Amino acid sequence: MSSASVRLLSKTKQTARIVIVGAGSAGIAAATRLLDLGFRNVLLLEAEDRIGGRVHTIPFADNVIDLGAQWCHGEQGNVVYDRVKDLNLLEVTADHYETNKLVRSNKEVITEDIAVQLKGIADNSIPDRQTELPDFEGSLGDYINKKYWIELKKLPAIDHTIAKEFLEVFHKFEASVEAADHLFEVSGKGHLEYWLCEGELLLNWKDKGYKRFLRLLMKAKEDQPEDLGVLKGHVLLNKRISEINWQGADELTLRCWNGEVITADHVICTVSLGVLKEQHEKLFVPALPAAKVRAIEGLKLGTVDKFFLEFENPPLPGDWPGFNCLWLEKDLEELRASELFWLESAFGFYPVSWQPRVLQGWIIGPHARHMETLTEEKVLEGLMWLFRKFLPFAIPQPLRMLRTQWHANPNFRGSYTFRSTYTDALRTGAWDLEAPLQDVGGRPRLQFAGEASHKHYYSTVHGAVETGWREAERLHLYYRSRTAQL
Repeated sequence: MSSASVRLLSKTKQTARIVIVGAGSAGIAAATRLLDLGFRNVLLLEAEDRIGGRVHTIPFADNVIDLGAQWCHGEQGNVVYDRVKDLNLLEVTADHYETNKLVRSNKEVITEDIAVQLKGIADNSIPDRQTELPDFEGSLGDYINKKYWIELKKLPAIDHTIAKEFLEVFHKFEASVEAADHLFEVSGKGHLEYWLCEGELLLNWKDKGYKRFLRLLMKAKEDQPEDLGVLKGHVLLNKRISEINWQGADELTLRCWNGEVITADHVICTVSLGVLKEQHEKLFVPALPAAKVRAIEGLKLGTVDKFFLEFENPPLPGDWPGFNCLWLEKDLEELRASELFWLESAFGFYPVSWQPRVLQGWIIGPHARHMETLTEEKVLEGLMWLFRKFLPFAIPQPLRMLRTQWHANPNFRGSYTFRSTYTDALRTGAWDLEAPLQDVGGRPRLQFAGEASHKHYYSTVHGAVETGWREAERLHLYYRSRTAQL
């Protein structure tokens, strides 16, 4: 028996060196669970100067805002909800995403009666996953368009021009839910893989922000923002990885961008799908197996960005719960020929829970990625132009504005994942991304976690957390089975 084999066989929970790449929801979940299970040598390497990943709560205006994950989506079967349901941290978000005004680019506000009917048609056009999609081969966009126009025929009094304008903004809204550039790249059949947690889908975190959940996982003191709880001494920030060498059957070697080398017996990689897409060919030595590469290339990660505008007073009239932008065709043609073309995908603006002076806007896809390259001054200039173009009342100049840049950040390269028609064509999915790379003895050497690797709860924090726990349990089961054999 080789010396390497003897060394590996002598490893225990107390001595095995586990390195987790990425201190987002999945990484924190994996690390805290490993420590709970008795592992001691656990190290989190985080490329950013903060923990949390795509959970990023910051102070703003009257309390906090979430630049990344914002809501707890659903209740039944949701591990986030299960952890906090008795702590009075969540509440149902106001219904301004359903009762928002529909405004055309000529300042015409669609009557409430017509708006309700259009929204009802749109809601009825979203397919039931279990009964309507099993045999559907096209995209989600194809399905919604077909059903939308069938439903519209039942209401002949609605102007088809306005119905078309609303369909466009509905597409953008749904694409933001999926994190897709457009619905025609979202797999219809792929929706069968995604499981909705029953219950309220937009539970907000009051004045605490989503980071409160991560702090609960870490058992960090609420009154000490810098406290890492059980992860104290287990996290290294500003440690961007340039190479993960998993060659052979012995220890793995990680090289940081600053040249530092770290060795491990197990590596759990939780970086975003965007980082894997951009870096996997250079990041992993040797190259990843074909099935893993197919999953990385086949799964999609889109860009959803937010705007936060703080005003001296609430900027919208009391009877305006938010608004969506419906473009007249002639106005859209003019916009596309101007430097403000990116505003086409800024589709909706809404108040923020617990933040009466803040207006939040959403933008998706290639236009969001272009917006990220502009200066904040240019972005604000564009948004104020948009408000003047659409709103029948004046909006004052905001005190300040923030915008997110999830794609431009090299440590994320996007927002969250979805199943595309290309995913279907490659016959791949989260199961291929999840599969660990093991040695001949079944020892997990290189593992993968993160929302993209969840078969049913991808794109969510609760999905990311479950994958972190999954990989921690994988190591726990490995060492428990070895102990039983001994």
